[in-house]
Amino acid sequence: MRRWSLAGQMLVLQLLVVAVTAAGGAVLALLQAHELLQEEAGATARAVAVSVAASPDVLEALGEPDPSVRLQPYAQRARAATGVDFITIMRTDGTRYTHPNEAEIGKRFLGHIEPALRGETFTETYTGTLGASKRAVTPVMAGGQVRGLVSAGITIERISARLRDQLAWGGLIVALALGLGAAGTWLVTARLRRQTHGLGPVELGRIHEHHDAVLHTVREGLLLVGRDGTLTLCNDAARLLLGLPADAEGRHVRELGLDTVLAGDEERVHLVGDRVLAVNSAASRLGTVVTVRDHTELQALTGQLDAERGFAESLRSAAHEAANRLHTVITLVELGRTEQAVALGTAELRAAQELTDRVVGAVREPVLAALLLGKSAEAAERGAELVITQDSELDDPGLDPRELVTIVGNLIDNAIDAAGRVEVHLSAGEREVLIRVSDDGPGLTGTDAFEKGWTTKGDGRGLGLALVGQAVRRLGGTIGVEGSTFTVRLPKP
Repeated sequence: MRRWSLAGQMLVLQLLVVAVTAAGGAVLALLQAHELLQEEAGATARAVAVSVAASPDVLEALGEPDPSVRLQPYAQRARAATGVDFITIMRTDGTRYTHPNEAEIGKRFLGHIEPALRGETFTETYTGTLGASKRAVTPVMAGGQVRGLVSAGITIERISARLRDQLAWGGLIVALALGLGAAGTWLVTARLRRQTHGLGPVELGRIHEHHDAVLHTVREGLLLVGRDGTLTLCNDAARLLLGLPADAEGRHVRELGLDTVLAGDEERVHLVGDRVLAVNSAASRLGTVVTVRDHTELQALTGQLDAERGFAESLRSAAHEAANRLHTVITLVELGRTEQAVALGTAELRAAQELTDRVVGAVREPVLAALLLGKSAEAAERGAELVITQDSELDDPGLDPRELVTIVGNLIDNAIDAAGRVEVHLSAGEREVLIRVSDDGPGLTGTDAFEKGWTTKGDGRGLGLALVGQAVRRLGGTIGVEGSTFTVRLPKP
């Protein structure tokens, strides 16, 4: 059984609220109207009774032998003029002189007269010959004495009839209020249904739980940037990778220093602090969705893989060249030119051994020595020359070999790409390690290449020098460039 959507539940709830509110308002209005009509009837009866009691004609007629002869017509005219249901003029003992029903004249008045006999005017609800009524009783005074009594009243039935008339109008107003409330509620519910996609509270709660769990547990950074450049969403991984403050959400990306990192619509690589980040942006109806992945370890592994691939290519090239020279030596032997064969073989062995002895003798860090031998072979294959300076001497510097490979390997690669001759100097003093790589290329000026990545290939995807700068910062060193000479100084641990 499908649960009700949140919009449907809200519709029913709001309709109930509107209905209860309207019904409650109608009941309160009815009670208030009843009370007001009762008070109005009492006030009208009191005013009529006092007015009749103050009439000189009434006082004069009370002194006649048969007061009813004059008072009955007078009372009927006054009753018709004022709209009350009865006006009863009576003796102090309650005997009626007037009544709407002439058969009741001469009979005792039904109701209380004691307060009026004391000179007071009062109102009460009492059931008399005409039924229950709201009546007022007042004395007729002459010379400080009570000469007679006057009572005027309006029946409860007449009051109820007026209440029913008001109730009909009130019902119409309540119906209109319910209709307008239902229409407004339906419009609000329709908008809520569109916004919640017809989902119920359980589904919405589950979606929120899933959203919260995914947002805070994925290792990829996730950001949502509004169309105005405001960061509206940022998960924990993005804060960690980009170094964002806790109050980053709601601030402009320019204020957070992310305008250059988040610029563009395709995947790109940025260096942020000591991290290599792959940033990908995609436009959506909410703004721009940005994902950030940490490629630091992958980039380091890629660098090592490139170094290993370079070693393998160097070995392949060396093996190929060695095979060619071996065939040449064998052919010379077969031709009987033994002396030439021995001279050629000895020269090749001497050249290879001299290179190995020079590198190993100058650099006693095995990983770095292997890198230099490999780069020498790679440079020779690419038509360049890699030279290790005569004054180079580097024992084990106590630094991370992977960082040294990143620094030296990328500097040499950039130099080989830009020039034909590359010169490398490595040395270590008491406090620092010195690495200097120079070439005969055009060179560059400034240090922006170490901050944002730089390439001479024109494709905008160079990361070599930026990775060098990153590795140097991790080791607490400095790097400088002057023309085509790069100088790195690393403090020894």
